[in-house]
Amino acid sequence: MKEFTPRGVCSRKIVFDIVDGKITNVAFQGGCNGNLQGISKLVEGMIPAEVISRLKGIRCGIKPTSCPDQFAAALEEYYEQQL
Repeated sequence: MKEFTPRGVCSRKIVFDIVDGKITNVAFQGGCNGNLQGISKLVEGMIPAEVISRLKGIRCGIKPTSCPDQFAAALEEYYEQQL
C-alpha cells in the first residue's frame, strides 16, 4: 500500500496499490467524499500513465491543484521512487 500526503487540497491522505501494473485499492481520506469515491472506482484497474494523463492539471476552483491532480502527483512520485 502506497501512501501520499496531498498538498493544497481538502483531502489529507491518498492510499493506493499498483498490482501487475494496474491501480487498485484507491482511497482518499478527507475531501469531497462522493466525488473521491467516484474517482477511486473509475481509476480501478487502469494503468497509471493513463490516469496521470487524464487527471494531471485539473484545478479545483481558484486553487492551482485538485484532489485528482494530487492523485496524479502521487502516481508520478511512485514511479520516480521506482527508478
